[in-house]
Amino acid sequence: MSSIGSKKNCRCLTRSELKKIVDRGNEYISLKRQAELLDISRPGLYYRPAGVSAMDKKIMDLIDEIYTTHPYYGNRRIRAELNLTHQIAIGRDHTRTLMKQLGLQAIYPHKASLSQPNVEHKIYPYLLRGAQIIKPNQIWSADITYVRLVEGWAYLVAIIDWFSRYVISWKLSNSLEIAFCLDCLNEALETNGYQPEIFNTDQGSHFTSPKFTNILENKNIRISMDGRGRCLDNIFVERLWRSVKQENIYLNSYQDVRETNTGLSKYFPFYNRERRHQSLNYRTPAEVYFN
Repeated sequence: MSSIGSKKNCRCLTRSELKKIVDRGNEYISLKRQAELLDISRPGLYYRPAGVSAMDKKIMDLIDEIYTTHPYYGNRRIRAELNLTHQIAIGRDHTRTLMKQLGLQAIYPHKASLSQPNVEHKIYPYLLRGAQIIKPNQIWSADITYVRLVEGWAYLVAIIDWFSRYVISWKLSNSLEIAFCLDCLNEALETNGYQPEIFNTDQGSHFTSPKFTNILENKNIRISMDGRGRCLDNIFVERLWRSVKQENIYLNSYQDVRETNTGLSKYFPFYNRERRHQSLNYRTPAEVYFN
């Protein structure tokens, strides 16, 4: 397996990048041996999203579409859409369970998150109440969303500049392990040579983890966290998710994480450099961000 190389050479790659090198179909080198060669944890290679039935997978994909279009819908209205529009017989409890699994609730109040709180982590105060957003790199924000695949799903994290709506960085993962969030943050801080004055997130455990907050504190970046139930605090990222899903994810039946990653690698440059925003006086995020 010459593509793996030595442990010394592989250590310059992130854990997520090392996992992409793994050849799960290799008949000659076991996953255990590949993990040893790459010097990474073997259990992580065996991770697969928890299985759901084919019908539940279909319903979850529909719920995601309905919610993306109507984020103010609660479980009652989503259930009604499933019952009446899609002719799917489903009860309110089952609808609520699937929405919870997707990390979705109506935008009023108590927004759910894919990244659940950890009571042992420090919660930082919300710093943006009444803030005037007047320039790029004043406020960055991060969030995680569910991305449907033909079989299963993946998770997408992105960091966006509030003033320009420019997507600084993004990462896709087939698990909710924190590594892809750390990779996204490090890339954001290294790519353009800029950093924000304030970094805003929800109170999910990925963002309250010392692994994440220490990176920000070591660069003297002020940390802000949405108050629980304050779903509109991260509205710019919510709008980004709607655009990504309606303009790309739903139009492409991505088979797996690799194919999705390829598709999004084309979409985000379009979003940043070609897609004009009405709220930006029909300029692109890149025009506003770099000017």
